[in-house]
Amino acid sequence: MMTISENIDKILESIPENVKLIAVSKTKPKEDIIEAYEGGYKVFGENKPQELKQKHEDLPKDIEWHFIGHLQTNKVKYIAGFVHLIHAVDSLKLLNEINKQALKHDRVINCLLQFHIAEEESKFGYTMQEAQKMLRSEDFQALEGINIVGVMGMATFTHNEEQVRSEFKLLKNNFETLKSDFFSDKKDFTEISMGMSGDYQLAIEEGSTMVRVGSSIFGAR
Repeated sequence: MMTISENIDKILESIPENVKLIAVSKTKPKEDIIEAYEGGYKVFGENKPQELKQKHEDLPKDIEWHFIGHLQTNKVKYIAGFVHLIHAVDSLKLLNEINKQALKHDRVINCLLQFHIAEEESKFGYTMQEAQKMLRSEDFQALEGINIVGVMGMATFTHNEEQVRSEFKLLKNNFETLKSDFFSDKKDFTEISMGMSGDYQLAIEEGSTMVRVGSSIFGAR
C-alpha cells in the first residue's frame, strides 16, 4: 500500500512540469490533507463550499485551494476570502456574485470558464456561442473582481478513448479561440483544466495544464 505522499510523487513524476496537479481532497478527512501537506504538497481541490471553508480554517494557511465543483451563487461567500481558483464558472449570474464577494474581500478572484464538451446532458458549462456573447457583454466588462485565466471542461464518462480525446481537443480549440479573440494581450490566460484520475494522461496529450486527481491519490471514496 502506497502512502498518499507516495501516490502524489508518482503522479508528479508521470506528468510534465508545466502541468499542475490538483489533489482532489473532497470528502476526505483533514488528516489525509495533512499527510500530503507534510509530504510537501499544497494544492488541493474541493467541491463543497462549507466543507472547504472549514478545512481552510483548520489547516495551514499556505495551502492553495481550488474550487472544482458546480458552485451555487449563494455559496460563493464561504470561499471568496481565500480561494485560489474557481474552476467551473458557467454563468454571468455566478460571475456577478463572485465579483461582488471578491470586492468585499478586496480581492480579484481567478476563474476558469466551464465549457460543456461532454455528450452527457447532466454536465454544466457554456457553449462557445454563449461564452462569446457573455464576454462581449457590458455586464462582463464591468466586473473588476474577476480574472479569467483559462477554461475548464469534463469529458464524457466512457471507455471510448477517441470520444474523450475529441472532447479534450474541443476544449483546447475553445481555449485557442478565446485567447485570440478576447485575451490575446493577457499574459495569464494560460490554463486548460481537464483530465481526472481516469483520463489525465490523455488530457495532457491534448494540452491540459491542470489535472484534477482524487482517487489515484487518496484511494476510492
